Amino acid sequence: QVQLVESGGGLVQPGGSVRLSCVASGMIFSENIMYWYRQAPGKQREVVAVISTAGSSTNYADSVKGRFTISRDNAKNTVYLQMNDLKPDDAGVYYCRSGSYPDWGQGTQVTVSS
Repeated sequence: QVQLVESGGGLVQPGGSVRLSCVASGMIFSENIMYWYRQAPGKQREVVAVISTAGSSTNYADSVKGRFTISRDNAKNTVYLQMNDLKPDDAGVYYCRSGSYPDWGQGTQVTVSS
């Protein structure tokens, strides 16, 4: 059974930074493309970033390009999302997900407010 455990969210001031982590189990992590999604209140869940199995290729939603960085450590079964220059529109619950499995974790809340 695939399990995804996100962490690292919290209250951040506009312009601030936060690093999210997601530890995966129940799958061969290094063989899975990994995504970060976010869901803002009243909005659909959207893809924020994606990373290839080896970490050599990444892609981002236009709204976060140049501010967010996705990375992974296959030895630790962990994918990260470094979020810089945060804006109020970045607030929401952030989730990681494998490209091969339908499972979701519980997410981690990011609040951007002064």
